[in-house]
Amino acid sequence: MPSPQGIPTAIYAPGSAGASPYQRLSRYRCVLPIHPFNTSTLQRSPLPPVTLALVIAAGLLFVVAEMTATFLAARRLNNFGIVDVVWSLGFTPLVWIAFAIASLRTYDAKLNAHPEWNWPAALTVAGLVTLWSLRLGMHLFVRVRSHHPVEDVRYARLRQEWGSATNQRMFGFFLLQGVLQLVLATPWIAVLLDTTPAPSFQLSGWGLVGVALWWIGLIGESVADRQLARFRSNPANRGQVCQLGLWNYSRHPNYFFEWLIWVAYAVFALGSPWGWIGLLSPLLMGHFLINVTGIPMTEALSVQSKGDAYREYQRTTSAFVPWFKGKG
Repeated sequence: MPSPQGIPTAIYAPGSAGASPYQRLSRYRCVLPIHPFNTSTLQRSPLPPVTLALVIAAGLLFVVAEMTATFLAARRLNNFGIVDVVWSLGFTPLVWIAFAIASLRTYDAKLNAHPEWNWPAALTVAGLVTLWSLRLGMHLFVRVRSHHPVEDVRYARLRQEWGSATNQRMFGFFLLQGVLQLVLATPWIAVLLDTTPAPSFQLSGWGLVGVALWWIGLIGESVADRQLARFRSNPANRGQVCQLGLWNYSRHPNYFFEWLIWVAYAVFALGSPWGWIGLLSPLLMGHFLINVTGIPMTEALSVQSKGDAYREYQRTTSAFVPWFKGKG
């Protein structure tokens, strides 16, 4: 019988030295954890297919409704930048929809509960996602509201590039953002559908490391956001390069710590069956931040507005991972 969280175990059965291992297991089923890191998750039970299908179907319905409503609101407000706020906040209902579906499968037709669900891991990851989603969403809401009706320069540029086809292409872009939400949720889905029995509130070693990384990421991103906001609030700094605190060691510390949060989710998921699929999330997020919509566009705008001062910043400061200043 596998132990909670799939932890390697030893069988302890006092007074049964002459019994076979099977007899000792059958009579006592007393397990002692040996090592908190599970290296055999691929040999454990597969993801429940019906529940997985329900989670994906419900998730797709949610993101399509979410992004359709967001697009209509953005057109009414004439500000497509609100999608960033909704995208961040939308992970909260998304994870709890999946949590609800996963929890319902733990009851039979007569509503009798059975223990085939790793509820401590599921509850923990849902809580982490909620806290991260609400913090980031509210941070972006404050920023977008302070600039409204001026639209984020990224979306203003897309309007110029797409011209008369802006509405159609922007709606497709919004829907793509919704699908991306569901793809990025793979670590949480793996955890929520973990059928390993968990009789008490305990996390695997992977779960504990994931939680620790998550806190580092959340605190780091929060500090970076506050430092940048404080720098920008001073009119004397207009047109200057922020090198305050974490920004002295990375040109984009907020992106780095955001990415670290996604690494944390993936690490947390490694304690669950098929959790390795969740490694897709930090890979995708890292690609988007470093190569697509994050650093490239932000750097281009910064060079345009700050000129040589920002070029010097680029020569001496790490782009992503916080590190010591270079010589240029």
